[in-house]
Amino acid sequence: MADTKPKTSPKAIKFLFGGLAGMGATVFVQPLDLVKNRMQLSGQGSKAREYKTSFHALVSILKNEGVGGIYTGLSAGLLRQATYTTTRLGIYTILFEKMTKPDGTPPSFIMKALIGMTAGAIGAFVGTPAEVALIRMTADGRLPADQKRGYSNVFNALARITKEEGVTTLWRGCVPTMARAVVVNAAQLASYSQTKQGLLDSGYFGDDILCHFCASMISGLVTTAASMPVDIVKTRIQSMRMIDGKPEYKNGLEVLGKVIRNEGFFSLWKGFTPYYARLGPHTVLTFIFLEQMNKLYKQHVLER
Repeated sequence: MADTKPKTSPKAIKFLFGGLAGMGATVFVQPLDLVKNRMQLSGQGSKAREYKTSFHALVSILKNEGVGGIYTGLSAGLLRQATYTTTRLGIYTILFEKMTKPDGTPPSFIMKALIGMTAGAIGAFVGTPAEVALIRMTADGRLPADQKRGYSNVFNALARITKEEGVTTLWRGCVPTMARAVVVNAAQLASYSQTKQGLLDSGYFGDDILCHFCASMISGLVTTAASMPVDIVKTRIQSMRMIDGKPEYKNGLEVLGKVIRNEGFFSLWKGFTPYYARLGPHTVLTFIFLEQMNKLYKQHVLER
């Protein structure tokens, strides 16, 4: 007799596909990540801003470093997705199932938000070494020749950071990285469901892909605005050097203070355009890749 319960893919496959989907999307949006990081480091210290706008940054990178230059740090971006996304999805799924009542009632909205924030923070902790490598690799092209770190790929970066600066440096900026993940998860969840509800209530939208897309883009705007100040702190701390044996910044608050004092309050949102432009497509592409992998797995494995 046939089993009436529909077959689903095992948990490990779900996490694997989640990580792979994130990695697939990263291949398309890596240049935007590079531009965002360069914008956040532009005008650091007393130096004048290297790039006037994100477009100017992109053109300069292409001119000075070639087409390959805009893909600097891709290996680190892929490792970040493999570690952060897989851990976050894994923890989220496990906690979600734990909090689901025996009768199948899913957790409340507040509970979902807390689960999302917890999963985001743990994922960010696991992903911090790849994040440090990514920030340094994308920042390298803007440094003078004698200061370039010249990592050949993410594994070379991780090995050299451990050897030259000690293993704890791999978790430098871990607190702002985790804080950003919490802010992003909270802002995304809250703003997405509110926006979607508002669009449906307006009577102009049905619960379809157009509504989901518009809600995603508006939610992305809120998320970007909320998380950018934390993100610039993370970028500056992870790329900093030691000056006379002392780090450039003591902590995140000092970074915020220096940026506001030396570069102006709105500099906290430097790189807003590429950050926002990356967020939308990355989310959409991740879901597209995820759907396709699930579909193929169902066709070729589950239904055999």
